[in-house]
Order: sequence, then structure tokens, then C-alpha cells
Amino acid sequence: MPAFCAYGDGGCLVSAPAELSGLFLRGGAVQRRKRALVAASAVAAAAAECVRAAKKQRQQLPLPSLDALPDECLFEILRRVPGGRGRGASARVSRRWLALLGSIRASEVAQAAATPALPDLNEEFVMEEEEDETPAAPCAERVLEGKEATDVRLAAMAVVAGSRGGLDKLAVRGSHPTRGVTDQGLSAVARGSPNLRSLALWDVPLVSDAGLAEVAAGCPSLERLDISRCPLITDKGLIAVAQGCPNLVSLTIEACSGVGNEGLMAIGRCCSKLQAVNIKNCADVGDQGISSLVCSATASLAKIRLQGLNITDASLAVIGYYGKAVTDLTLARLATVGERGFWVMANAAGLQNLRCMSVTSCPGITDFALSSIAKFCPSLKQLCLRKCGHVSDAGLTAFTESAKVFENLQLEECNRVTLVGILSFLRNCSQKFRAISLVKCMGIKDICSAPAQLPLCRSLRFLTIKDCPGFTDASLAVVGMICPQLEQVDLSGLGEVTDSGLLPLIQSSEAGLIKVDLSGCKNITDGAVSSLVKAHGKSLKKVSLEGCSKITDVSLFAISESCTELSELDLSNCMVSDYGVAVLSSARHLKLRVLSLSGCSNVTQKSVPYLGNLGQSLEGLNLQFCNMIGNHNVASLEKKLWWCDILA
Repeated sequence: MPAFCAYGDGGCLVSAPAELSGLFLRGGAVQRRKRALVAASAVAAAAAECVRAAKKQRQQLPLPSLDALPDECLFEILRRVPGGRGRGASARVSRRWLALLGSIRASEVAQAAATPALPDLNEEFVMEEEEDETPAAPCAERVLEGKEATDVRLAAMAVVAGSRGGLDKLAVRGSHPTRGVTDQGLSAVARGSPNLRSLALWDVPLVSDAGLAEVAAGCPSLERLDISRCPLITDKGLIAVAQGCPNLVSLTIEACSGVGNEGLMAIGRCCSKLQAVNIKNCADVGDQGISSLVCSATASLAKIRLQGLNITDASLAVIGYYGKAVTDLTLARLATVGERGFWVMANAAGLQNLRCMSVTSCPGITDFALSSIAKFCPSLKQLCLRKCGHVSDAGLTAFTESAKVFENLQLEECNRVTLVGILSFLRNCSQKFRAISLVKCMGIKDICSAPAQLPLCRSLRFLTIKDCPGFTDASLAVVGMICPQLEQVDLSGLGEVTDSGLLPLIQSSEAGLIKVDLSGCKNITDGAVSSLVKAHGKSLKKVSLEGCSKITDVSLFAISESCTELSELDLSNCMVSDYGVAVLSSARHLKLRVLSLSGCSNVTQKSVPYLGNLGQSLEGLNLQFCNMIGNHNVASLEKKLWWCDILA
């Protein structure tokens, strides 16, 4: 029977053959499959969209983290972290964690350690890890300099040190230009190092009274405080230190414009153990602050240094009366202190224990004042006068008549002092006098005729005459005759001295010279050096010939033959060559520790093998500006002399 298919054509039923019927049936199946595929792809797309939405939702949800906790909760967690390794690792997590760890006091850590903890499921593993941890060495002293001085570094240092008992000494020298040390970093140190004994802050412009107050509150054992060029520190900070650190023994304040009298007065009232005071270039410090400080610490104050202050004669009078324990006094650039101030200070008769005194650029120090100091300071052993234009030969003569135990005189740029005054001083000095130094004294010149009776100073051991252009051969010969027991001689910068002046000094020395410095004596030749080492080769330990352009290998040959104790030799800018270096290397009895050949243009790469054979006693070798020695030769020398510090 023919197949029929409903096919609408004007409402009539049409008869179709069997082939057409099969074709119509296959076309319908294809359409159904297409519809099924479209539906499946839509479902897959919807499912993928759902997956993406779920992932996006999961990404937007906050992950579980300790950082989600408020600071109070995280603080309690961090202060219970055991061991230095754990605290150090925690400090490296983030700056927030580091800041919180830095805010934890050492007492709070100890309190948390004493609190019973809940059982830890990882206890066995943790215990095994701690058993392997070696005990950390204590952090005795730390220094931050320049760009390394930041709050982050200081806080990290405080956290690590806090787990080892805290810092003992801390010095911050300079500060990072944009992220420098502030009160926050200093606070971390104060909280983590309650046993801090010494604190130095140099050029730290962002630290203020608040940071210093934190140190005062957290470090009651502080003994030494050194503040230099910190403009934000004022009297308030010093008052806090005075109240919180009663054991302070040393105070240094330099160029702090905010510090005045009130802070020093508080230090004087509260710090009864104060032993050393150094106040420099503080414009607001006057008589009231210095006087109060000295009066309050009269029993313990041993060292006083005052420089660039607006003080008057009154302060020196107080020092002279109340300085009963003072042994070391330094006064510099006190323009408003007159002769009367020095006279009253001496006549007050309180400086009975004064041993060392230094005065620089003080117009009040005159011959009369110098005579009074010698008369009323019976224990004075050392005096240093720099740029004191009112001191003359008369003052030195009067001084030496009264100073019975005097040992050391240093004069620098005191141009009214002459060689006649020095000879008079040596004639009258005590038997304990051992050292004299004359530097840049333009009045030290050759005298036309020597005194009829030359003094003989057998006690003098150390002679320094530097950069005195008027001092020549005639003067040096006289000095050599009157000082037969010299051991150390420094004649550096005396360009007019020749062999003729040096030879009498060499020949008259009976004790045996130990150290000789002839740097800059450009007229000294091999003849003088040969005579020096032949006469004193068994005692010489240090010889400096820097800038002696007439010194050649002949001197090195004499040194290698005669010197048995020589340990330091400076030949910088001399005319020595490879042959001289070879001669030094061949002297087996010579045990040099330091050798300088800087600027020796005749020393070449041929000297490298000989330098390598100088022996294990060599600790320092200077080859700077030796252009004939290549870098590769220096590198090979560094490998061979690996223990030696080589400059090139």
C-alpha cells in the first residue's frame, strides 16, 4: 500500500511514493539532532558561566589570614612567639608585624613566656627543631651609619637583639636622606633593650624629645649619652633622661640648638654619679647651666670639656671652686672668658687633682693666668695650648718654676713663644718632664747665639717639632746636645733641616732612638739615614721617610744590614727601586709588620716576587700610586699574602 504523508496542500491528502517517504523521514531526524546539539551547547555554556562565577566569587572572598586580625589581637599572638629564631622570622613577614614586634617590651615577652600555654599538637616537632637551635650570641654593640640608618633596620635590630637580652651599646651615625631614623625606631630599641648602657645619636635630625623620653623610660640603666647635631632634641628630652636614668656617668651634647640651661640643671640635680661632661657649640647654654651641673656633681665629675659656649668668668670660677674631683679639663673657643676667669679658677684652689689641661683659642689665657694655673694646680702633668696668642716666653718660664710634677707640654700655633723660651723652660723643668711638642709655632726660629750655659734635660724622652719653618740645622743641633736621652723624635715638615743638623742629634742620643719620623724633610739624604740605623739599629722600631725625595736604595741596604727590631717602615714618595725591595726581602732578621711604598715610581712589577717573600710577620702593605705594578700582579700578591692588608 502506498505510503501517505500529511502534507498540507490546499487541505488535500496527497499520495507519495516510498522513496519520497523515506527522504522526508530522514530530514526530520537531522533537524531533531540539530536542535539537540544546540540545546547541549547552551547547557555547556551555562555550566561554564556558572563555574567562572563561582571562581570569581571565591577570589573576592577574603582568605583566612592573621593580617585580618586587629593590632591588639596580633600583638598578643606575637608576644607569645617563642625563641629568637621565631621572632626573627615573624619580623620578616611584613612591616606591620615588624612594627608590632618592635612595640613589645622585653618585660611583656617574659610575662607571656611565664603564662601556661595550651597543649600544642605540633609540640614534638617544635621541640626537635628547638633542640637543633644553637644558643645565639648576645648583641653587645651595634652601629648604624649613613643610608643604613632607617627605622626598619633599627626596629629589626631591636627585635633580634631583644631575644638575646637586648643591646648593650648602640650608635646611630647619620641617617637615610628620606627614610631616616625617627622616634619610632628609637622607641623599638627602648622597648627591646631595657639594659642599654650607651647610646650615641650623631646627625639624626628626625629624632625628637619623644624618642629620647622613650629611651629614658625604657632604659633606666643608661650610663652614656652622646647627642650630636640633633636639632629636635631640647631641654625636655634631657629632663626626661635626668628623671629616668639616674646612673648616667657620661654626657656629650654637641651642636644641639634646642638644648639650654634647664636640661643641664636637671641632669645636675638627678644624676649624682656623673663623671664626664662634654658640651660643645650649644648657643643657649650659659653660666647657669654649667654652674649648676658642676656644683651638683662636685664629688664625681672628673672630666669637663667646654667648647663654643656663651659662658663668662663666672663658670670658670665655679669650676675652680667645685671641681674637686676634676682630673681632665678642656676649654676651647670661649671668647667671652677673660684673664680674670682663668686667674679666679686657679686661685679658688679647688683643682687640686687636675692632671691634664687643654686650652684652645681662648683669649683669656695669658702669661699671668698660666703662672696662676701652675701655682694652684699642684698635680698638673700635661698642658696643651693651641692658638693662644697671648702666651709668651715669660709665661713658660713662670709656669715651669711652679709646676713640680709636670711631664708633657704641647704648643700649637703659639707664635709668641721662641726658642729662647723653650731653652729656658727645659733648664728649669722638673726631673719628671718627658715630652715636648711644638707644632706650627712661627716664633721657633734659629737664634743668633746660643746661651752661655746650655741646659741639660736628661729626662726628656719624646721630642716633636713639626711644621716650624724657621727651625733649621742650627736649632736642631742645639736641641740634640741638650737632650741626650731621646727615644722618639718627630721632625716632620721641617724642610730646611739637612744632614748637618740631624747628625749631632743622632750622635748625642745615649738611650737609643726607637721611633723617628722625618716625613717631609726633603733635604735629608742617604748619609743621615745610614748614620741613624748604624747608631740605633738595635733599638729602632719605626722609621718614616715619607716625602724624602733624596732617599734611595742605599738607605734600604743600610736598614737591611743594621736594623733588627724594625717593624714599621714608610718609604712613600722616595726614590727607592726594585733593587732596594729585593735587599729588604733578603734580610731574614728583619720582621717588618708595616711597609709603605706609596708613590714610589721606580718600584715595578719586578718587585712583586720579593714582596711576596717578606714573611708572615707582614700585616700591612701600601702600594698605592705604584703605577708600574699592574692590577694582576697585585691580585697574585694578595693570594700569596692572604693574611696581609694590601692597599693598591
